[in-house]
Amino acid sequence: MARAVPKRRAEFQAGRTAARAALTALKGPACALPADADRAPIWPRGYAGSITHCEDMCLAVATRAARSVGLDIEPALGLERALWDTVLLPAEQRKADAAAHPGQYAKLIFCAKEAAYKAQFPLSRTLFDFHGLQISCDASGQFSATFRLKAGEFQPGQQLTGRYLIDSDHIVTAALIG
Repeated sequence: MARAVPKRRAEFQAGRTAARAALTALKGPACALPADADRAPIWPRGYAGSITHCEDMCLAVATRAARSVGLDIEPALGLERALWDTVLLPAEQRKADAAAHPGQYAKLIFCAKEAAYKAQFPLSRTLFDFHGLQISCDASGQFSATFRLKAGEFQPGQQLTGRYLIDSDHIVTAALIG
């Protein structure tokens, strides 16, 4: 972080502050959360957590009740059509096109993929692109993320589940691996 621009350093600090607050809420240790070689936070033994931020907000979650958790927040604006082929699978694009707000639904899928990816990564240490997961969202605020490739212990066809919330300003997604 020493060579990072001031904005990135501020985001990093805000994320670590939010993560420490999440640990404190669980009566967890008051400790630093150093970054691993891949820049992911190293959570204290027995805890899992996730940090996310967007332009105007930073969130963190911590738990003792799960092996891993992933959290993402994005502005509730539409995902640019130019990015749809990069982020969305053809079936996801069809669902977005049929939605009342196609761009926002596409951003929801992006956000759900980010949360699911963040949940799986500490366990698999596997990097993959957006097409490695297929997302299905329902109207009740739940989503499933289906692996399309092997990623560590995760097999093609295996699913993670998560929740989402959309308000006037943000889309927030969270995925939990028990």
